[in-house]
Amino acid sequence: MSKKILVVDDEISILTLLQYNLEQAGYSVITAMDGEEGKTLAEQESPDLIVLDLMLPKLDGIEVCKQLRQQKIMVPILMLTAKDDEFDKVLGLELGADDYMTKPFSPREVVARVKAILRRSQIQAESGDTELEQDETLRFGELKVYPERYEAYFEDNQLELTPKEFELLLYLAKHKGRVLTRDQLLSAVWKYDFAGDTRIVDVHISHLREKIEADTKKPVYIKTIRGLGYKLEEPKTE
Repeated sequence: MSKKILVVDDEISILTLLQYNLEQAGYSVITAMDGEEGKTLAEQESPDLIVLDLMLPKLDGIEVCKQLRQQKIMVPILMLTAKDDEFDKVLGLELGADDYMTKPFSPREVVARVKAILRRSQIQAESGDTELEQDETLRFGELKVYPERYEAYFEDNQLELTPKEFELLLYLAKHKGRVLTRDQLLSAVWKYDFAGDTRIVDVHISHLREKIEADTKKPVYIKTIRGLGYKLEEPKTE
């Protein structure tokens, strides 16, 4: 059964182009031309991935993304923006988008990005990664990560994580105590060249800290190693 992609863009030329190329790649595609319709289709159609334009009538892409995440709809979201604007990109990622692309782009590039995101999501869902085949639980203080179930808990409460947040947490957990550079994390978690935009790593680290740290300014789980990167470690007991 083909994967279902929801494309939301108010430019009919882009919508048509993306629909054609994604269908040629074997995907089932549904479309919307404004944020309200896009949000409704996301709720009703349960797509496997959403390609979401930032600037939309009725409800912009940032708000659509925010509302879906608030409803615990964790479908991967690839955000499109016509602005080469760092604030828009970072804000979109902070609100739960998994990836972004800046217009203009080639349809082939979008299809490649969609394939990469879906492939990683499928691997995680099926626990197909050989590193994750064992029924293992990774524990660090009050934090528990279940690779085979694609779940994480903090203080026995399940964490609501986007796919990329989970992948980042899992990678840190599987390399406990090791200092990982931003470039290492970018390569390992995002799986392709992100033009060295390590700010994406910082945004996701910040998001994880908000969910597992009592004081994000004094983290005890995910430590910043100045000038190097990050590491996950056991919290020290008094």
